[in-house]
Amino acid sequence: IEIIEAFSDNYIYLLHNKVTFNTAVIDPGDAKPVIKRLKEKNWNLSQIINTHHHNDHIGGNNELMNIWNPTIVAPIKEKDRISNVTDFVNHNDIIKIVNIPAKVISTPGHTLGHVCYYLSDFNLLFSGDTLFRLGCGRVFEGTMEQMKNSLKFLRNLPDETNVYCGHEY
Repeated sequence: IEIIEAFSDNYIYLLHNKVTFNTAVIDPGDAKPVIKRLKEKNWNLSQIINTHHHNDHIGGNNELMNIWNPTIVAPIKEKDRISNVTDFVNHNDIIKIVNIPAKVISTPGHTLGHVCYYLSDFNLLFSGDTLFRLGCGRVFEGTMEQMKNSLKFLRNLPDETNVYCGHEY
């Protein structure tokens, strides 16, 4: 996992499978630092994974797509807000991110369609703007009750889960 800092407080993640050589980017709000890191590592981008529709998480999608033509995975409930999606996901779907099984967890609150991706084989959670290390994302579209329920759901993940969040304010 490569952590890329963007803007003033965003995190973008590259997940690279050393066996299959597949690489995914999670929530690329800005394409420039992603392109730079991919070129430094000499990695090709095979997937873009989005947790929700906010521009600071999808702003780099189109530029990255134009260079590498990866698949774009995004929540079905955000289908009218994220363009060029090739694979829509819903709660409890099991997908593969760089050939690693990942469970899609619906976590409304920050946005109505927000999802997290949990890779149980490696105890990894890509939580977008639902869960941060010191709090949670702002509630923009959902309700406080939805956010509370989403956080309760994530609380039930194993204690050894490593959380990769979208920000840290």
